[in-house]
Amino acid sequence: LNGSHPRRIKLTAPNISLSLDQSEESVLSDDNLDTPDEIDINVDDLDTPDEADSFEYTGQEDQTAIKDASQEESKLIPEYTAEEEREDNRLWRTVVIGEQEQRIDMKVIEPYKKVISHGGYYGDGLNAIIVFAACFLPDSSRTDYNYVMENLFLYVISTLELMVAEDYMIVYLNGATPRKRMPGLGWMKKCYQMIDRRLRKNLKSFIIVHPSWFIRTILAVTRPFISSKFSSKIQYVSTLAELCEMIPMEYVHIPESI
Repeated sequence: LNGSHPRRIKLTAPNISLSLDQSEESVLSDDNLDTPDEIDINVDDLDTPDEADSFEYTGQEDQTAIKDASQEESKLIPEYTAEEEREDNRLWRTVVIGEQEQRIDMKVIEPYKKVISHGGYYGDGLNAIIVFAACFLPDSSRTDYNYVMENLFLYVISTLELMVAEDYMIVYLNGATPRKRMPGLGWMKKCYQMIDRRLRKNLKSFIIVHPSWFIRTILAVTRPFISSKFSSKIQYVSTLAELCEMIPMEYVHIPESI
């Protein structure tokens, strides 16, 4: 142990014969096996259980305890009433988008449903005005931001299909929207791609009110992904007074912050 390298000691195992015969060298021989006579055990000193303790039946008590516990548990868990079930069903909306059934978490998007609204009609017929207020979008600092935006996206697309019967226009209110609430490029591109062909064709105008530098940049970047027909429908409006000259404002809701 005093050296720099410890020495290894090799232990030699004894020769053991594993033959099944009872010869002298066999481990199965009588000489190598302990017989009961060689085991020193005093049977009188062993503690044995009392017969009454061994055969005491406790099954009835166990069943009673289990029954009481189940009754107590049923008291703690409130019954799911029919009204609560209907309320739970209202928290989810099933829609069909692109021939695929989707479920929308209506509870998580409840504070942001004002992002899209119906602004009445223009011209002759059922030419709808769809108002999209970006100031009602969720803050990107939310931990569940992607989940909220995914459900809000489905809500916007499904609501748009319900509101539009014939030709329509979209009024995008960009004012009073901080940068952290602005929708990302991927989200806007996905919205455009998921819009039904009928909705793309019937869209007559896309008016952006109070356009920021960021919005102009996004539209410039996305031009390769959108058709030239759609690009020609985009109009920039700098003031609400200018918007009033373009469309009827009777049913267009303008948020107070804007």
